[in-house]
Amino acid sequence: MAEIFSRHGAQFLRSHRTTPFQRQAINAIVQCRTAALGGHAETCRSCSKTTVSYNSCRNRHCPKCQSLAQARWIREREARILPVRYFHVVFTLPQQLRRICRTHPELMYSLLFSSSSKTLLDAAQTKLKCQLAITSVLHTWTRDLRFHPHVHCIVSAGGLSTDASKWISSPGQFLLPVKLLSRLFRGKFLDGLTKLVTAEKLAMTVEELYQLKRELFATEWVVYAKKPFTGPSAIFRYLGQYTHRVGMSNHRIRCITNESVVFGTKDGKVTCLDSIEFIRRFLCHVLPRGFVKIRHYGLSASANLNGRMAHARNLLEAAGAEIPAMRPPQGPPQTWKQLLEELTGIDVDLCESCRALAIAEVAKKLLAPDTS
Repeated sequence: MAEIFSRHGAQFLRSHRTTPFQRQAINAIVQCRTAALGGHAETCRSCSKTTVSYNSCRNRHCPKCQSLAQARWIREREARILPVRYFHVVFTLPQQLRRICRTHPELMYSLLFSSSSKTLLDAAQTKLKCQLAITSVLHTWTRDLRFHPHVHCIVSAGGLSTDASKWISSPGQFLLPVKLLSRLFRGKFLDGLTKLVTAEKLAMTVEELYQLKRELFATEWVVYAKKPFTGPSAIFRYLGQYTHRVGMSNHRIRCITNESVVFGTKDGKVTCLDSIEFIRRFLCHVLPRGFVKIRHYGLSASANLNGRMAHARNLLEAAGAEIPAMRPPQGPPQTWKQLLEELTGIDVDLCESCRALAIAEVAKKLLAPDTS
């Protein structure tokens, strides 16, 4: 990504309007782990050799800077996982709303979050008489970087009863009727959109809103529910794929030329885009500064974590839940060096030569014949 922006970023900026946070993302990705951001000296604890490492940009849209943040976030969320099944529900906005999302991203994405979460919570309250645990993650792209706003929701298969006396499980292999969720979501979103237009927060007249609502009420909104996860480990694998992902990762880029970018999409297929079009698509997915793309609702909300969530966990454990509850790790939090070594096996306190020797020594011991 840094090479693409270095080659074609200036040309793109001359011919396209960009927001301050999009320009900041371009600069951060280009400068990440270069001398422009400074560096620090690292001394090998084995041979005392000193090397200089350049600093990371830590921009959340940089494909180089998300792995450790992702791992830390997943571990922190272990305290919120209940010993129950979980469903994966996806809420997608119709294409008629994409233009407004581009011009008013913060308002529209926030409305997408609130409408989808209220849909699930209200439907569960009506059908199951309980409060769900929900974690929602915003995505705005397809595999070929087209603009496609949607939220992925991890939803508990049941919830705490209204009077907090018991845990109510969803029946069978489904959570709630998908058609019900679709129409409820449509109604809540359009109600919120009307309030934004009435408050003059969107650049839209009442007549334009009326025409848009006629089109959208005639459209079946897409709500997709996948089969439930098999347990907490499956949830974490899902979280690792979606929470801190950016629109394009470096490993998907196959070829960069002076005119185009070739990158992998799905099932071994590739897509070729003009370099300027590639940058335009990528920048469509840069979020406004400070916008929170991962949110928690119901039992998973921060206000309920030590109250209703803890009470629900106790009820489930007392009932002999099949899946053991996950507990947060004990002791002081890991440093980034400790976490990196655990995830990758790389000890950054050793230089490359000493690291290679250490790996070779471990391999030698593992391959040595057992003489006992």
